[in-house]
Amino acid sequence: MQIPSVLLDEIDSTNAEARRRAEAGETGPLWIAARTQTAGRGRRGRAWTSDPGNLYATLLMTWDRSAAEAAQLSFLAALAVSDVVRAYLAKDAVRVKWPNDVLVGHEKVSGILVESGKRPDGVLWVAIGIGINIAHHPEGTERPATSIAAHRAGPAPDAAEVLEGLASAFSDWIGKVREGGFPAIIAAWTERAYGLGELATARLEAETVQGIAEGLDADGALRLRLRDGSIRRITAGDVFFGGA
Repeated sequence: MQIPSVLLDEIDSTNAEARRRAEAGETGPLWIAARTQTAGRGRRGRAWTSDPGNLYATLLMTWDRSAAEAAQLSFLAALAVSDVVRAYLAKDAVRVKWPNDVLVGHEKVSGILVESGKRPDGVLWVAIGIGINIAHHPEGTERPATSIAAHRAGPAPDAAEVLEGLASAFSDWIGKVREGGFPAIIAAWTERAYGLGELATARLEAETVQGIAEGLDADGALRLRLRDGSIRRITAGDVFFGGA
């Protein structure tokens, strides 16, 4: 299914615009994209640098399942973004890191933010925000960042071209979820995963824990094998693997 899209030159935040449209009755699906944002946001309330040359996009859609299952759409989004980045770079260099980062080597090339809410009629809306570093990337960040342009010769692809590829890839993965549920998504995510089998540090709200990353549970939680042999399920937080 071809999902309609709108590409704006500038907006405060594509996720904020998606929320406004949802609360006004827009059902989607609709891609809302911008060449630059003045108030971009990332996970856990972080600011997202939004200079021209990169892609900032949000898919607004309604969801007939629970809010918890809507959060799992971030794994699907990571797969769609990795498909797009792989179209321009060496496939083996592009990996996904829990919960939804896309990496080139050890460096972050994309960020994903999933938000949801209920409209006055009780229908759940979901805004899947995606930022892809196409032409450039921020320096001096806690997690090393990169861009598509940093790994290829010639000019960077245009944001409209990348949006077209992203929309196509996302539609493909949504179709797979509709057919087989999230187990197929988790299996594909695991095949591309960065850091599995390695020591991971999880910074949680009230503590920091370390363990070997063993994989995902059916709900997307990361399983860490602690030193005492027990399993700790990580459902929210920041996870670090070596250089990423």
